[in-house]
Amino acid sequence: MDIFNSYNLIIEASVILILSFLFNGISKRTNIPSVLLLILLGFILQFVLKTFTSEEVDFFPALEVLGIIGLIMIVLEAALELKLKKEKLIPILKSMAIALTGLIGSAWVAALILHQFVPDMSMDAAWLYATPLSILSSAIIIPSVSELSEKKKEFHIYESTFSDIMGIMMFYFLVSGLNPAEDSGAGGFALNILLTIIISLIASYAIIFIFQQIKSQAKLFLLIAVLLLLYAIGKQLHLSSLLIILIFGLVIANMKLFFGGKLSHFLEYEKAHRIYHELHIVTLETAFVVRTFFFVIFGLTIAIASLFSIQVALVSVLIILSIYAIRFVILRTFIGSDILPQLFIAPRGLITILLFYAIPLEAQVATFEPGILLFVIIGTSLIMTWAMIKDKKKMSTILDLADKEIDTLQEENELIKQSDLHKPSDPQLPDELDQNS
Repeated sequence: MDIFNSYNLIIEASVILILSFLFNGISKRTNIPSVLLLILLGFILQFVLKTFTSEEVDFFPALEVLGIIGLIMIVLEAALELKLKKEKLIPILKSMAIALTGLIGSAWVAALILHQFVPDMSMDAAWLYATPLSILSSAIIIPSVSELSEKKKEFHIYESTFSDIMGIMMFYFLVSGLNPAEDSGAGGFALNILLTIIISLIASYAIIFIFQQIKSQAKLFLLIAVLLLLYAIGKQLHLSSLLIILIFGLVIANMKLFFGGKLSHFLEYEKAHRIYHELHIVTLETAFVVRTFFFVIFGLTIAIASLFSIQVALVSVLIILSIYAIRFVILRTFIGSDILPQLFIAPRGLITILLFYAIPLEAQVATFEPGILLFVIIGTSLIMTWAMIKDKKKMSTILDLADKEIDTLQEENELIKQSDLHKPSDPQLPDELDQNS
């Protein structure tokens, strides 16, 4: 049976998308991340493929392309949600500090664990392998925190977005250090960031100015194509390309801030805002599709047997414990005592997988088990699921108590009103009797 002919591929892709939509519904009801269900679907499809065909399929090229596009869409989606206001400055800076401290702290401890327990793992290679394992997954976090309070939801959007961007920058900084000819040091890295920000701002203003003049209705995928082109060219020029996407998203989401003063004359706000609104919808839909196929294909490529290795379990558990220990210290330092469920919302996901496959050949360690990657992703996702379910039950209990108190007060008020109605009025003496007395 040819399961890879054109019509079968259309059927398979359609069924996967329908199941992904259903998984989103299950996720909202149960707080189980839809990502886990997609990876599980990939596992099941492994057995289906082995049953119906003996042909070996190389999914890696598709996984890499989907990962890059998914990363761009997720960061753009997050950036379009961020509103830059004066009152948001402190939360943004605090989230950035927590993301950076958590990233470096987690990578350092994970590198020590890998260096100690994985044979032939040098400290330089350990840092490179540890960095993807230390990056929060905005692909999992952002859809999962919609039920939290506005303040906590905002914190997670900021933190996971900054963790994605700074983690990718840190990874490629470590990669550049492998090749002395390309290694420009910390000064060169800072200059690279500054140059990327300048190019990003110029490109963002130019894109908004040009696209608000285009009268054609079919221009949103043209805009996405331009952003993908800028990202790919930036990568070829060794720029921090993800900053281009982030800054464009921030500029179009906060047009009145970036087009202040004389620049406001170049902005046709109604047209530009329509582009922003439609781009938000397209980005959301595209991110959903790309994320679906990425995690299903990842599930197809994972060697399940590696999960049952004692060494894999030991290293993975140590890394997971270090993640939450470091996170506890950081959150208590920056936020205080109200750190639940934030403490346990630290899943790893798409970027962890994508960067793992981006480790250069010369830095790869044959003794590293990819099962560690999957174990950490599943472990942190399940812990987040448990925390979200517990928080949801806690909130339900608080709301139930509040409802009971309101009902009790209403009943008491009704009783008071009824007693007032049936209470005999005080007898009043006639005026004449009162005067005689």
